[in-house]
Order: sequence, then structure tokens, then C-alpha cells
Amino acid sequence: MVKEELLKKLSDCVVEMEEEEAAETAKDYLEAGYPAFDGIMDGLVDGMNRASDLYDAEEYFVTDVLLCSDAMYAGLDILRPHLPDQETEEKKKAVIGVVEGDTHDIGKNLVKIMLETAGFEMFDLGRDVPLDSFVEKAKEVDADLICMSTLMTTTMTGMKTVIEKLQEEGIRDAVKVMVGGSPISPGYAKEIGADGYSTNAVEAVKVAKSLLAIA
Repeated sequence: MVKEELLKKLSDCVVEMEEEEAAETAKDYLEAGYPAFDGIMDGLVDGMNRASDLYDAEEYFVTDVLLCSDAMYAGLDILRPHLPDQETEEKKKAVIGVVEGDTHDIGKNLVKIMLETAGFEMFDLGRDVPLDSFVEKAKEVDADLICMSTLMTTTMTGMKTVIEKLQEEGIRDAVKVMVGGSPISPGYAKEIGADGYSTNAVEAVKVAKSLLAIA
């Protein structure tokens, strides 16, 4: 199969929750000599974005999305070892999590995978993260970036609180802050003093690299 067909199959395997098939297709993709990075971004992650859209449209349930992510990880396990070696320069460190009060983490997980693939060292705090934990972890690992997400209007003010806490600790200038999630807008991001905003996982990589002046 040509590259486009294999990418489409990888994407379909994720959407159709075909875990074993995703792994086999990933092997076929590598054997055909195509780059692992494209397989992840244009195949597996594309499928996960499609699954996320189906969830938003209420055609998929949480259990379906979890099975989709299992298929994605099965393919990822095959492709990730074949990514170009990025150890030559020190990785940028990013703390990521869903703010306190919110347990929706599909989008956050996608962003984490994308940033990892792009060469970031990720520190995933998970979901329903106490606001102090973002600051504490950033200080502990000397983070370059904090990524926060929420899908709830009731918890989005927590993002502003984290930024204020960074200021109180005297490290606001040392760490960039990126926010996202369906209720978040570029205007809100600017209002609370965030450095960046992204609408999806693919855009998040571009924004993160831009904020940290990574080519």
C-alpha cells in the first residue's frame, strides 16, 4: 500500500478500536519505509482526533474513546522507537494537567502525546489537579512550560489562579503558560495572562514551540 493508504488505515484502526490491527498496520507502515513521525501524527493522532469529534457529537461514549486510545497506544508502541533521536539537545520540560474540578482528559492526553512526539519531556499531573500542584511541579522540575485544560466553565477560573500563584512564587517570568479546552477562547487566555492558547493537539505543538522559540 502507498503511504496515504497506510495512514488512512492507521487512522481507521483507531476510530474502529482495532488494537491488534493498529499494531500490525504500524509494522506494515515501517516495513514500507515511511517515517514514524508521520505515522503517529497523520495516522494514529488523526484517528484519535476523529474519535474525539465523535465523542463531542455524542456518537461515541467514554468507553468507546478509551478503546480508541488503546488502539492508538498499540500503534504508538510500534512507531515511537523509530522516531529520530532527539537526545542531542536538552529537552524542554512541560507540566500538563486538567485543572481541579474537571475529569475530562481526552484532549489533555492527546496534547501530551503530541508534545512528547515533538521532543518535550512531559510531566503529566493527570486530571482534577489541585491548583498548587501545577506550581509545585513546575518548581520541582524547573519547567519551561505549563499546559492546562478544562472542558467546564465552572473550573476555568482555576487557570487564572495558577498564573497568580506563579507570580506569587516569583517564577512567572521563567515559565510559559498555555491553556486550552472548549470553553476557553483566545480572549480569555489573554485576559488571565496566559502566554498561549490552542484549539487542538496539533496546534498545541506549534504554539508551544513558538512560545519557547524552538525551530
